[in-house]
Amino acid sequence: MDSRVRGNGAALKSLVLCAALLAGCARAPQPVHFFAEGKPAKLSDWHLVEAQGGKLAPNADVVPYDLNTPLFSDYAHKFRTVWMPKGTPAKYDAEGPFDFPVGTVLTKTFYYPRVANEAGASKAVARTYDQTPDFAAGSAGALDLSKVRLIETRLLVRREQGWEAIPYVWNAAQTDAELARTGDAIALELVDTEAAKGDRDAAHPASEREAFTYVVPNENQCAGCHVTNVKAKRIEPLGPRARHLNRDYAYADGKANQLAHWSEKGYLSGLPTADLPRDADWRDTTQPLEARARAYLDVNCSQCHSPTGPANTTALDLRSAATDLRRLGLCKPPVAAGRGTGDRLLDIVPGKPDESILLYRMLSNEPGVMMPEMGRNTTHREGVDLIGQWIAAMPGNCDA
Repeated sequence: MDSRVRGNGAALKSLVLCAALLAGCARAPQPVHFFAEGKPAKLSDWHLVEAQGGKLAPNADVVPYDLNTPLFSDYAHKFRTVWMPKGTPAKYDAEGPFDFPVGTVLTKTFYYPRVANEAGASKAVARTYDQTPDFAAGSAGALDLSKVRLIETRLLVRREQGWEAIPYVWNAAQTDAELARTGDAIALELVDTEAAKGDRDAAHPASEREAFTYVVPNENQCAGCHVTNVKAKRIEPLGPRARHLNRDYAYADGKANQLAHWSEKGYLSGLPTADLPRDADWRDTTQPLEARARAYLDVNCSQCHSPTGPANTTALDLRSAATDLRRLGLCKPPVAAGRGTGDRLLDIVPGKPDESILLYRMLSNEPGVMMPEMGRNTTHREGVDLIGQWIAAMPGNCDA
């Protein structure tokens, strides 16, 4: 064989080997990059959750989690994760948010299940309950991008000066999310797949399709919910609290209690061995109606309606642990609701949901009337049903 041919063959093999090595290096996952300051232009710059190989998956040591009862956000589902620097766990707190170390990053990706037989560019998304991600693609804690539409990912970053909120909006190709300091507005259409199958009941005769605008809050609006203490005026996490996290999660290596998993991983210190608080899952009809209703009001309303919250002047305390029925709203006249009362006289009238201001404001989508004031442009039908059933089942009256 000609020496030039042998030489060219050896060179070709060398090039192929180099290319293979480079390709392998390119596939190697990058470690999480914590930015102590600034706001990177793309979500992928952080290497926390990334869209690759048809999945949205968390990086190594980025732990997915879920809540017993999640906040309602226009029927969006949420994929939540937490990451902390090694050797610096959060400190357990039975009531409030954990004391997270500097360097912690919480992510919350808002997404919707896609509607079957709809074009990829369609505005249609499925109206379903927010629940633990059930769109796994071969492993727990990963979303199958062929089945879901990603909308936004919000970061809460614990820096030296405190928590900072950074919003990212996913591009049309669903390959990355871009920094959205001023927020965004996305036209969508909720499709009630049960109505499409003719399974809706008489209590929900609305159209099976509902057009609405999904609003991504700007950086300043995040404080509207996350400042839970008006005196301290600090942004704080809302979801990762003991009563919300005390539940099982199906991790890639098996199901485990989330609080125990965080402790074993070195993400949580001071976890008690017993008597851990736990809110109900509002969707679980085997649990008591009152527990489900109180958990729902806690996660959707108590960030404002608590003794320290921005709405403390209303004298409403909607935390699940609150015991003062008057402050819960029972037979309580409003302090300053204005037209938000709908000409009703009391926040909660036992046995009479239609006469209760609380339910009236939950039903409304009108600015200045609806509650919560932010985070939704649609009515949570099932949540309204739950609170209506709870009020209807209350004994007594307000005449005494």
